[in-house]
Amino acid sequence: MQIPSHGAQISALAYVAAGAGPHPAVVLLHGIPGYERNLDLAQDIRRAGWDVVYFDYRGSWGSPGNFSFSHGIEDTAAVLAYVRQPANAARLRLDPKRIVLVGHSMGGFMAVQAAAADSGVKGMALISAADMSGTFEQLARQESRQIALHDMSAGLASVGLAPLSGCTADGLANDLADHASAWALQSKVGALKSRPALIVTSDDGMASDNDAFAVALRHAGNTQVTTVHLPTDHVYSDKRIELSRAVLKWLASLPK
Repeated sequence: MQIPSHGAQISALAYVAAGAGPHPAVVLLHGIPGYERNLDLAQDIRRAGWDVVYFDYRGSWGSPGNFSFSHGIEDTAAVLAYVRQPANAARLRLDPKRIVLVGHSMGGFMAVQAAAADSGVKGMALISAADMSGTFEQLARQESRQIALHDMSAGLASVGLAPLSGCTADGLANDLADHASAWALQSKVGALKSRPALIVTSDDGMASDNDAFAVALRHAGNTQVTTVHLPTDHVYSDKRIELSRAVLKWLASLPK
């Protein structure tokens, strides 16, 4: 299906659970550029009785428009608004009051931004979340802004941006720099201190940032933080079943 977002119709998939429902729902957020879409998790989550909505941000994987982090944040909010519309919720047999976010890599970054801005999101699962702006902040503290921008751009270019349109690595780096303090994961702790969170890490070099975020949430009084570490790579290549089990166990633990 297609979902309207700021003048564009972005591509989306709906995995509707069996039965009349209404079912709780997961919005599944992919990373940059999104080579691993985690659609195996979508099928597993559907079998567990949840609807799953997956989408491609503007300018990614054929969705029209230009890709940027700012647009990705807007697109995530647009998808949440779309699935909550009564007609769409009825068509998808989902419960608009029971929506959680599951995000991988940059998708974890998007999940934090969306949940912090939307108190109706009931929880978030972060899989090797990329602290995009927090990383730029760290670089800028160690070197000049110009060098930090250069290093951030090089890092973004290295992930392979071919599936993204209307953007450059330099432009994406500047987008992060312009919102560094506002988008850093640590800046969202206050808004998320009362909601369930699953934080999954691997041996991909991102665990320290994710662990620090989990610690900050707990220090802020969040007693609903679950952490899981799996010894594998960034896309959990040889731990897909274990990753699925962790996500399903956490979903099953959420309030009905």
